[in-house]
Amino acid sequence: MAGVAGRVGLVFVSHSVKIADGLVELAGQMAGGTALAAAGGTDEGGVGTSFEKVQHAIASVDSGAGVVVLCDLGSAILTAETAKDFLDDEVRDRVVIVDAPLVEGAVAAAVEAEGGGDLESVVTAARSAIEAFSSDSGSGPERDDGAGAPPSADYSRSVTIINRDGLHARPAAEFVKMANSLGSPVTVNGKDARSLLGIMSMGLVKGSTVELRTTSPDGRAAVDALAELVESGFGEA
Repeated sequence: MAGVAGRVGLVFVSHSVKIADGLVELAGQMAGGTALAAAGGTDEGGVGTSFEKVQHAIASVDSGAGVVVLCDLGSAILTAETAKDFLDDEVRDRVVIVDAPLVEGAVAAAVEAEGGGDLESVVTAARSAIEAFSSDSGSGPERDDGAGAPPSADYSRSVTIINRDGLHARPAAEFVKMANSLGSPVTVNGKDARSLLGIMSMGLVKGSTVELRTTSPDGRAAVDALAELVESGFGEA
């Protein structure tokens, strides 16, 4: 897909053509308006990486807002770094190679880019995959339970997942996009509602009950909007 004006583009570098192409397909389900490019396999289509494919992929998604490159194995990173070294200075400065889990990083970065995130925020989203599934990660914004917090600031609602396939990738991405657009911090069972990987790591299946909570004085409307989105079934139920 050609670069989208004002939006960060993504390149997926893999030793496998099928893996790179599959990532474009997967991320495209959640970020249909973002430029995504696969650079998988050698020039002959075998297992390996290609300098020319990486360079072409970067050029194809670059709109001037920046390009984030994710790779699968160490030698893929080396290929990407070599391709970056040969770019013009102006282009090179807006290309970032992120050492993060390829699938999780690609999904998180794609959703952030789709939401209009700048280069720094898309890089941060990709790197969030490193610890997204560790036991102490994804808790999101810290809740202020101190005596100084006004009681009215703490607002929550419990809702039930009604989607047949649970909160899988597409509805989870919708949920996160809305959470990012509302401007008030909300947690979902203690995890940041703005973190796609945090939400997906909970494995919320049909019938799961989730607690949406905010400690922000302005967060009630955000909780209600997200609760209504869940209760709607995202158009799938």
